[in-house]
Amino acid sequence: MKLEQIVPWGRSKKEYMEMFNLTQEDIVTRKILGCGDNTEVDYDGGSIVSIDPLYAYSKKEIMQRIDEVAPVVMEEVKAHVDKFVWKNIPDVESLEHMRIEAMMEFLMDYEDGLEEGRYVEAALPTLPFEDDRFDLALSSHLLFLYSEHLDEQFHKDAIDEMLRVAKEVRIFPLVTLGNLPSPHLEPVVTSLREKGREVNIVRTGYEFQKGGDMMLKISRK
Repeated sequence: MKLEQIVPWGRSKKEYMEMFNLTQEDIVTRKILGCGDNTEVDYDGGSIVSIDPLYAYSKKEIMQRIDEVAPVVMEEVKAHVDKFVWKNIPDVESLEHMRIEAMMEFLMDYEDGLEEGRYVEAALPTLPFEDDRFDLALSSHLLFLYSEHLDEQFHKDAIDEMLRVAKEVRIFPLVTLGNLPSPHLEPVVTSLREKGREVNIVRTGYEFQKGGDMMLKISRK
């Protein structure tokens, strides 16, 4: 599967929790930062903030962007159905429905979230937060997935920045758009361990891309 640029593409709360091994207690009690998630929602009264350059745009403009990219993504999926695990999501039509529903849920919350400071216009590798603002920083379907778009140094800088503002970082998945192990993973892990970080590759309960069921978990010792 190949995409020319990074695109907004929503996922459900259930998927999000499974890919990061999150519990409901995590959602409610921990201060969480989502980096480049596009579709983060104020789940059940938890303290969740999402950053994305997308938040510079209006609700209408984001809707237009989703309308533009959705057919492109779906055509890529249809051309590579053998690259995915059709278990919890039974078929391509169900996938499209789930993704659009998640993005519509996001858009319904978007303007309130902007006013409340839950959606913050920003982009890795620079975050507009003080040190240790969060307990946990999450990045799904950005780092490692877009290895052809984001180079090794970007990954190192982005993770260092997430570790500055959060005690723990989790990144999912660790494969590229082509379902191959990211070429950046090994050098990034080596660099983090040389800096004294605790780094673990953890299997999760979520797999849609074949082989994409692993999460990188990093914490400051």
